[in-house]
Amino acid sequence: MRKLEFIFTIIFGCFAITFQAQNRKINIDYDKELGELNTMFKECIGAGRANEGLRADWQQQLAEIKKDCDFKYIKMHGLLTDDMGVYKLDDEGNPQYNYQYIDALYDYILEIGMKPFVEISFMPNYLASGDETIFWWKGNITPPNDYDKWKDLVENLLRHWTDRYGEEELKTWYFEVWNEPNLDGFWAGTQEEYFKLYKYTAEAVKNVSKDYRIGGPATAGNAWVDETIEFTDKNEVPIDYISTHSYGVKQGYLDEFGTSGTILNEDEWSVSRDVIAVRKKMDSLSKENLELHYTEWSSSYTPADPIHDSYHQAAYILQKLKQIGDAANSMSYWVFTDIFEEAGPRFEPFHGGFGLMNTQGIKKSAYYAYEFLNKLGETELVNNDQQSYVAKDENGDFQVLFWDFTYTLPKDSELNQTYYSQRLPAKEKGEIILDLKHIPKGNYEVTKYQVGFQKNDPYTRYLEMGAPKQLSKDQVKQLKSLSSGEPENTQTILIDKTEAHSMKFSIRENDVFLLEFKKL
Repeated sequence: MRKLEFIFTIIFGCFAITFQAQNRKINIDYDKELGELNTMFKECIGAGRANEGLRADWQQQLAEIKKDCDFKYIKMHGLLTDDMGVYKLDDEGNPQYNYQYIDALYDYILEIGMKPFVEISFMPNYLASGDETIFWWKGNITPPNDYDKWKDLVENLLRHWTDRYGEEELKTWYFEVWNEPNLDGFWAGTQEEYFKLYKYTAEAVKNVSKDYRIGGPATAGNAWVDETIEFTDKNEVPIDYISTHSYGVKQGYLDEFGTSGTILNEDEWSVSRDVIAVRKKMDSLSKENLELHYTEWSSSYTPADPIHDSYHQAAYILQKLKQIGDAANSMSYWVFTDIFEEAGPRFEPFHGGFGLMNTQGIKKSAYYAYEFLNKLGETELVNNDQQSYVAKDENGDFQVLFWDFTYTLPKDSELNQTYYSQRLPAKEKGEIILDLKHIPKGNYEVTKYQVGFQKNDPYTRYLEMGAPKQLSKDQVKQLKSLSSGEPENTQTILIDKTEAHSMKFSIRENDVFLLEFKKL
């Protein structure tokens, strides 16, 4: 019988040996189980604002990404902003509540098997103490003019949800107070005023049920964690988890129009170092039992950064999630769709938007980082390689997800906005050698998926089209077909020895591969 590696030379002949480059070995022992796969990567996904969730195309995209990637929760801004029609005062100054729009949105989210990660923001105009707003859709960012009325609104809303969905359901939700109050753009008050808002909100939530989960401070850049813990401890204010945000560029926090320019941080541990440090800080403050949720994260904080569209983003996502490991309970990627109007409706089909899908529903390369992760079995295998996952499922089938992440941006000499707006062919990086041990004998169907330069890479093809300002129906169809996530190939192989087998694959910069082994 021929050796397994010879068989794979025939089946995957496109992976030619590159003798000049360095090789990387991934040792896989089928019998060595690490334990249950940590799925914090699909606990939560972000969306722009609540009102966008009433659009049919938004809902269609969410259903598709739920099916492919199985995100559990969704978090968005602006639930209480006036375009959701939640709150006003009658002629005598009495509060009036209306939840018709919220009901339509949340009914849909629950209908497709997801749950809300409720960001309690922004301020209804009738409750606002000022007229400062953020974004094209004018979310009011001022403290309440009456904290008791704010508390009444939150409590009334929670009681409405409890009546509509049941207390047991709401016990599984998360409630988060505001968004990035450490930034002037998002909160016109002081830190002290935010903590007052947090206190009133937390008390309102707990008045409905002590088992409902409340948290914050939802800050940009890992800020206010110590201060929040100190405040809640000192004032005996309930807190069930810490939430904060992190992005992988070097400077700044808020740039809705992308005019300041961003540079991807070349630090190998950007984002992930922050997450690990916050978890250690919480533990050092005797908060080991508090969950840690990153309710926003990505490579860049601006929805005008073409790295989000580039094939590089898929490997970047996987690299950071692997590094973070179990330091966070969730890492909520910001966001699932380019139907996202912080800067107003966008005029270009690819404009550097945050989404895993663009406005027309074309799946970016980044989409497949999450779809591939979702294809992994529930049991992770021991694996010392830092750029791969190996897992097996209850049927005994196993999967290998591996990638290369290479920082290719010229350091400090070019902005993301110019570098990632060009066609960027990937250089060869050598071979990935898979050493397989103790695989049960038999015939296996092996399915190979790939993402990288010109592989599930609609953005490169869009640039090759001349980056048209508008896409025709035929162009949308073409780009969707080029980024369908279909397998590169599927073949049947025979494993007739359990001791050791070797497989080799050529890999380029920022390539991502998923291999699924199904025993026949």
